[in-house]
Amino acid sequence: MARLFGTDGVRGEANVELTPELAYRLGRAATLYFGENSETMPKILIGRDTRISGQMFEAALCAGICSAGGRAIIVGVIPTPAIAYLTKKKKANAGIVISASHNPFHDNGIKFFGGNGYKLPDSVEDELERIVKKIEAGDDYPRATGAKMGYIDYRHEYINEYKDFILSTCTERFDGMKIVLDCSNGAAYEVMPMVLNRLGADVIVLNNAPNGRNINDNCGSTHMDRIQNAVVGLGADFGIAHDGDADRCLCVDEKGNIIDGDHILVMCAKEMIAAGTLTHNTVVTTVMANIGFHKAIKELGGKAEITKVGDRYVLENMLANGYKLGGEQSGHIIFTDYNTTGDGPVTAIQVLSAIKRSGKKASELNEMMVSYPQLLVNVAVKTKDGWEDNEKIKEAIKAGEAELGSEGRILVRPSGTEPLIRVMAEGPDQAVLDKICHSIADVVVAEQGAR
Repeated sequence: MARLFGTDGVRGEANVELTPELAYRLGRAATLYFGENSETMPKILIGRDTRISGQMFEAALCAGICSAGGRAIIVGVIPTPAIAYLTKKKKANAGIVISASHNPFHDNGIKFFGGNGYKLPDSVEDELERIVKKIEAGDDYPRATGAKMGYIDYRHEYINEYKDFILSTCTERFDGMKIVLDCSNGAAYEVMPMVLNRLGADVIVLNNAPNGRNINDNCGSTHMDRIQNAVVGLGADFGIAHDGDADRCLCVDEKGNIIDGDHILVMCAKEMIAAGTLTHNTVVTTVMANIGFHKAIKELGGKAEITKVGDRYVLENMLANGYKLGGEQSGHIIFTDYNTTGDGPVTAIQVLSAIKRSGKKASELNEMMVSYPQLLVNVAVKTKDGWEDNEKIKEAIKAGEAELGSEGRILVRPSGTEPLIRVMAEGPDQAVLDKICHSIADVVVAEQGAR
């Protein structure tokens, strides 16, 4: 049986794979687990993005929490990193975010943070899953009654504390800067315009009218065309694009070029190396990082640590070694001096600050790294099981590697959150990459079945 928790919580199509019944059990299980040794009523913060199903899951989670004698603190629509920050600040037992990040609106997810503000280790997720299954099979756990019954507390004003936290990470002002902001009709729609206006920027806001169904809909950090055109067309200095839950951030320079996570890491590493604040001059990234990233970091006098794909693996490496900066090409950037997880708003402010202090245009810093052509093909499959042991898939990958030679690389991996196998190729010739990726993708479909 598949593990309940994926790489970023429990996800699925709302009311199909992820049901309110499951959300109830997760809320109850979390309260039982995190409140086991608590001398007072356990507190669990809940935040969500703007999906139409978010309120349904919020209500179900609250019912589960209250049934186990917990206090459910509803913060409302707020970025994922805000829950990580507030869970620790408010000394809550745990935090829960209802979001499927960059996925379409019909999906949703439930992810947890411990009282320390960090995502849960596998061992804790496994214990929560065990409790959930026991509740489903026959719930004989104690139920709170009378004065010990749990209750719900509404605290949307906590968003102001997160806003103040973002501002506290910034020593610059952006007066005179014209900035285009794409909120992806998601969780950043309230806080980010406030922050940028407070810092003096002239802000043009896109996709800031969520209706429950338009989150990530041809907008935000996974659909950059509109913000690229807006930055150039409006003569803006910079563009910021978040995903649905705002734990990631991609940017655009004044020429309309994308500043992806690799470029963001290079820009921030340059400043931190110069200031002597980058531990061992090392940046943590994943196997997806572009070849150009490694060359740029080396030219700056820095080094790179490589992990598996996933911000949780980046963070594990950072915490184990005391590193200060890490992230992914997708825009999950972690500054351990500021927060315990990828924080899109903080990332945007740090990049803007680096540009401001440099006295240069965004494009000049962006051009410190030259990206090699990179092609990613997402193959929708019936099953991801066993693909890595399939001889025909291995042969197709080996043939592609032989064609690229030492000037490129191929990476094939399953998505941790969707029924996809991702085929990535990198090298100097885009046409060759296209041929290789689609050849491998065709074999994957033939072997794993098309979804």
